[in-house]
Amino acid sequence: MNAPRAAEATALMVSEEPYYRAVRGEAELFEAAHRNRVPVLLKGPTGCGKTRFMEYMAWRLGRPLVTVACHDDLTAADLVGRYLVTADETVWLDGPMTHAVRIGALLYLDEIVEARKDTTVVIHPLADDRRTLFIEKRGEVLHAPPEFMLAISYNPGYQSVLKELKQSTRQRFVALDFDYPAAELEAAIVARESGIDAAAAERLVRLAHMTRNLKGNGLNEGASTRLLVHAGKLIAQGVAPRAACEGAISQALTDEREMLAALNELVTSVF
Repeated sequence: MNAPRAAEATALMVSEEPYYRAVRGEAELFEAAHRNRVPVLLKGPTGCGKTRFMEYMAWRLGRPLVTVACHDDLTAADLVGRYLVTADETVWLDGPMTHAVRIGALLYLDEIVEARKDTTVVIHPLADDRRTLFIEKRGEVLHAPPEFMLAISYNPGYQSVLKELKQSTRQRFVALDFDYPAAELEAAIVARESGIDAAAAERLVRLAHMTRNLKGNGLNEGASTRLLVHAGKLIAQGVAPRAACEGAISQALTDEREMLAALNELVTSVF
């Protein structure tokens, strides 16, 4: 059986406030959607803060967070649950979606377009006015409590004919558009998260903007804020800035020798 398995349906209570800097009033919009029981779609490039935002909102709303990293083997049964045969009996184990509905959690399906198409069968009834989950194998219908909220995310940059979020799914959600922060704010985030000084953080952000300008010209994606934090943490531990950037940024972005050389030249120009 493929992950995520039913036994992995654990809920995270975010006890301490995660570091998150709101940009466009997204927290207030999310709260309004939660109050009105409307699901939310987070759109944006990888590493721009979508998952951190969900952790922040779970803390802000005081609700447990159940996160599923979607992949191309993820089925509706992985989400809902299944019967498992033990040595003495057959037992039912809730999947992460069922677990989240039962406890009124925030359910976050990350990169939803990666999941198999049969997952829409269980997502759609939860994402409209019905707010129900039908557990076919048990003949059980769960009605989501008011506290439950469904959130999904996807990266429009990876959208293709084969992996596109259908309109029948999109139009069930309020959409929040995420992007990398403005340079000054991004530098402040990198400095805060990695422990480097402001000057080094500003250089990392400058490098990131150079790589993002290469998107579609040899790179699928430029350096994310997450990669900048990784590089910053290495620098804070005494790794030379060039070596840190080559390992945490250049090598993470591509395996193409010519593009690696070009990225390393950018690193040299900044550091």
